[in-house]
Amino acid sequence: MNKVKQLLDSHETIVLDGAMGTMLFAAGLQAGAPPEEWNVSRPDDIRAVHRAYVGAGSDIVLTNSFGGTRYRLKLHNLQDRVYELNKAAAQNARVEADAAGRPVLVAGSMGPTGELLTPMGNMTFDEARDAFAEQARGLAAGGVDLLWVETMSDLEEVRAAVEGIRSVTDLPVCATMSFDTNGRTMMGVTPSQAVRVMSGWGLTAVGGNCGNGIAEIEGVIDAMHREAPDVRLIAKANAGIPQWRNNQLLYDATPPVMGHYAQRVRALGASFIGGCCGNGPDHIAAISEALRSPITASDLAALQAERAADDNGATEPTGRERTRRRHRD
Repeated sequence: MNKVKQLLDSHETIVLDGAMGTMLFAAGLQAGAPPEEWNVSRPDDIRAVHRAYVGAGSDIVLTNSFGGTRYRLKLHNLQDRVYELNKAAAQNARVEADAAGRPVLVAGSMGPTGELLTPMGNMTFDEARDAFAEQARGLAAGGVDLLWVETMSDLEEVRAAVEGIRSVTDLPVCATMSFDTNGRTMMGVTPSQAVRVMSGWGLTAVGGNCGNGIAEIEGVIDAMHREAPDVRLIAKANAGIPQWRNNQLLYDATPPVMGHYAQRVRALGASFIGGCCGNGPDHIAAISEALRSPITASDLAALQAERAADDNGATEPTGRERTRRRHRD
């Protein structure tokens, strides 16, 4: 029995971690610098982030390897270090997961290449698949328990990632997309279309992450669950909407707001719940604590009324203004 199945058998809801970049910027990472390089130059800082999320209640932590393909690393002349940096990313997370004193899994984060597939761009499907295979090889060697394809906009790039992963390892795979363009991904994919297609690929779970805040992810999970009620769903929302304050980009959702979000997306069908940009250990601790209790009857009624109102309008989520309104209130 693999570790992922064991975790699923013992947990009704799995708590994910929060943002890596948010934490590394706070630790001194400069804008535009490659966080993956810190896996070898500042491993203690990376491990401290993982340790904080484990302490906050995360059941799965994601490696510091979001931009770990050769395409992203080439921007920093690190394209010849793909295996090294991804293996180190996995090893850093593995150390903290194994020291948790309870089952904590390590997921190998794999973000988009930053390139467009042909014919819109210059990257072929085979080139994308090979790049993801190269990254997955390093993550698997470092000891991840599963691979986590995230923040995708193109279903073909997701497929390239899945095929690349499976060419080098039989570890479980999860995948999420970002529906940040009026309820669709940048490439026009809707949540319903995404879950319909990805559910045929034998993935452990699929869902949405990042985007334009909490309400958008709630709409994504609702649409996916309606389309495919038997598919395990992932919700990893940003901590609200970013705002510039005192020359800093700050997210407006407090830990209690993220705890409330966790109960709502669980009620909508999500079983893997965490946070993306702007979420720190305090947010994840609030999510973990909130998920120990059921959603209240009044909150459930309000959620159902909101979703019914959405059904009378657009068929896919937009959500940005509703997110702003909820946080302002």
